[in-house]
Amino acid sequence: MMPAITAEDERRYAELQAMALDFARHGEGTDLARMLAAGLPVNLSDHKGNSLLMLAAYHGHEACVAQLLAQGAEVDRRNDRGQTPLGGAAFKGHLAVVRLLVAAGADLEADNGVGGTPLMFAAMFGRHDVVDLLLQVRRGRLGIAARMLVAWSRLWRSLRPVQSRQQLASR
Repeated sequence: MMPAITAEDERRYAELQAMALDFARHGEGTDLARMLAAGLPVNLSDHKGNSLLMLAAYHGHEACVAQLLAQGAEVDRRNDRGQTPLGGAAFKGHLAVVRLLVAAGADLEADNGVGGTPLMFAAMFGRHDVVDLLLQVRRGRLGIAARMLVAWSRLWRSLRPVQSRQQLASR
């Protein structure tokens, strides 16, 4: 039987959670790493749904973002306003953080509010280097998808029996 959790235990845990959220917000990765190693959930969120990753990304803490991603943080975890870490980093113009999130597989097309994607928010707020990066990655991903479609089409064509013009016309 597990011992009962006291009000003091709950107060202390809430205090530790607040500390962890502040560590992410301020990029204090060493202290945050200790807390995660001790069992604090990597996807811990504040009362607004902002995860540790969201806070670190929004405030531009590249090393902290890398650490959280390496620990398994959900790259597209949304806050209560539907915003993603990539959306926050793109809005703020944190290019190095955007690179990390994109490399971790962040959704480039995620609606971050009113239909706006991270690319749209970067463009709206004049984050030109982020816009250039997101456009480049987007083109690369679309290029891969197009190449896959061509390959599937060729494979499908090779598997179908060849039909003569007469057979096609008789249909």
